[in-house]
Amino acid sequence: QVHMVASGGGLVQAGESLILSCVASGRTFSSYAMAWFRQTPGKEREFVAVITASGEYTYYTESVKGRFTISRDNAKIITYLQIDQLKPEDTAVYYCNEVRVYNHNSPPAGIVNDWGKGTLVTVSS
Repeated sequence: QVHMVASGGGLVQAGESLILSCVASGRTFSSYAMAWFRQTPGKEREFVAVITASGEYTYYTESVKGRFTISRDNAKIITYLQIDQLKPEDTAVYYCNEVRVYNHNSPPAGIVNDWGKGTLVTVSS
């Protein structure tokens, strides 16, 4: 069974940067695209960024373009999310998951695994 383990969250000040990491525990390799999502209390989980299995293509939700960068190291089976110029509205629990994608220019079509616990990012103003 695959468990999604996200880490790297914490309390940061607005304007700072943070790098989140995600491991699909139980995998020795992954042929899936990987995506990051986030959720704030009272709201539904929202898609943030996705990267194809090869790492060649990425796609971001409009609100984070230019500040968020998704990448992956397939040798280590780790996916990263670098967040620059953090804003208080970025405060959320961030989750990762393997996903299915139809193409390179749209959000994921669905998730592959159950959700892990996520990692909390808190941005103070």
